[in-house]
This record gives sequence, structure tokens and C-alpha cells, in this order.
Amino acid sequence: MRILVTGGAGFLGSHLCDRLVADGHDVVAIDNLFTGRKANLQHLLPHPRFEFVRHDVIDPFKFEVDQIYNLACPASPPHYQYNPIKTTKTSVMGAINSLGLAKRVKARVFQASTSEVYGDPSVHPQPESYWGNVNPIGKRSCYDEGKRCAETLFFDYHRENKVDIRVVRIFNTYGPRMYEADGRVVSNFIVQALRGEDLTIYGDGSQTRSFCYVDDLIEGFVRFMAQTETVGPMNLGNPGEFTMLELAELTLKLVGGKSKIVHLPLPADDPKQRQPDITLARQLLKWEPKVALEDGLKRTIEYFRPRV
Repeated sequence: MRILVTGGAGFLGSHLCDRLVADGHDVVAIDNLFTGRKANLQHLLPHPRFEFVRHDVIDPFKFEVDQIYNLACPASPPHYQYNPIKTTKTSVMGAINSLGLAKRVKARVFQASTSEVYGDPSVHPQPESYWGNVNPIGKRSCYDEGKRCAETLFFDYHRENKVDIRVVRIFNTYGPRMYEADGRVVSNFIVQALRGEDLTIYGDGSQTRSFCYVDDLIEGFVRFMAQTETVGPMNLGNPGEFTMLELAELTLKLVGGKSKIVHLPLPADDPKQRQPDITLARQLLKWEPKVALEDGLKRTIEYFRPRV
């Protein structure tokens, strides 16, 4: 197939491009390189089945393709809060432009949504049926509400125009090619430990997250796009739940050194718990994560070691 990946130079996008090219597809990656990096795709640029186009998804785009993966959007708080209006426009206009193209060329289109649509959840773990508990006017809202609106658009295009959609809600993902300064907890802890700095935990460290290694997530993407039984939304993530304190201690154990753990005030609207219910993915895709947190962290640390 010929497949378009928006946000193709990003952390997830570049891993997806690797997988699709390895599977024998022709891949076009578009990215405005705001948070994506061309270095993530450097090894693919000479490949005859791969093409990179610098383009912002806020502006319309035209390609003749069989499938579209819409991954374009800053996904870490420092990046999406840097220009919150642009973040919302990227989610909303990127969805509209991806859906418009899918409608025109009759392509199957995938939306990378997020567990942030659940906000600070009052239901735990979070099933797809949970509507969420989101602050619509906070500092994180540009991302949360942008993604919620994108989901709305996808389902309206599906109902009104019979567009073939797949919507995935991604829970915390980590691995090589994360940006060193993206402000996400895994990269923060690894970079601080490798530099011999103290590891900063916000709050008392009891808040939890579930961490999915990138290869496991990409496998879920590909399986979901290949099946025809549901359009989503579908949770993809690792149901293993860890506190921030446990993650910090494991990182220190793997990196070594003399770093200590220090506590800072909790940011506004930071969810206290986040854990996916992946019953649907297990049933429909026969999918669940295989890489244990310790193994995935070791691989990620080795990626960061020469870069910090």
C-alpha cells in the first residue's frame, strides 16, 4: 500500500515509518519539524519506498494514498503549552485535513488520540466508555480539548460521509527517539540521572502512570489498521501501573550514580492516576504489551547515554 504518516518525523511517527517500510509499503511522511526531527528519519531518506515532505497539517495536503495515520501534534506539556493556540489548531485542522483527504481518495484514516481525553479520571482503570473529567480552560486544555474535538470530527465524518476511521487513545509511551527536553517523566528522569543531577518528582510521587514501550504501541497501531471489526476508540497502552517514585527509583538503579530524588509542587491539572483498560484491544487485536518496563528503560537509557 501507499501510506501517509502525518507527524512522521516525531517520536512515534518515525518508529511507525520504520515499521511500515519494513512491511513493504510505500510511505510518505509529512512534518513541520516543530517537535519532529529529520534526524529521526535520516536512515530512511535513501530508501526507494520512503519520501519526506516538510509540511504543516494546518494547511491542506493532497496525496494519493490507501491509508493515512494522523499523528501530527506536540505531545509533551512544554511543547504543547509553548503555543497553545497552534496546538489546538494542529489537532483540529490536522483532523479536518486528514479526514478531507481520506474522504476524497477513499483511504482508511487513523487518529492518534490520547489518554488525556480522560483528564483527571474518576474511573480507574479507564475504559473507552468513560467520558472523562477534563478542565476545558486550564493550561493543558489546548492538548486535551484539541484531541477530544479531533475525535468528534472523526466520528462525524464516519457517520455523515462513511469515512473508514480508526481512533486510538494512546497512554504514556517511551523509548528511543524521545526528545531529551520534552518534559515527559521518563526522559526527564533518564537525562537527570545520566547527568548526575537530582531527579525531580512533582508532588509526593504517589501519582501513577502506565508506561508502554514504543515497539509494542506500533504493533497495536498496525494491527488496528488491518482489522475491520471496529472503528474505535480503542485504548492502547501498558496496564502495568507504577508510581512516579517507583519509576525514579528504577531509573536510578539502572543508570547508577549518586543522584537523589527531590520533590517539587504538583502542576495544575496533573492527573493522579492513569491506567488503560485494554480489554477491547486484547479481544479484537489479540494485542497486549510484551516489553517489561525494566527492559524498555534499559533500551531507552542506551539511546540517551551518548546524547546527554
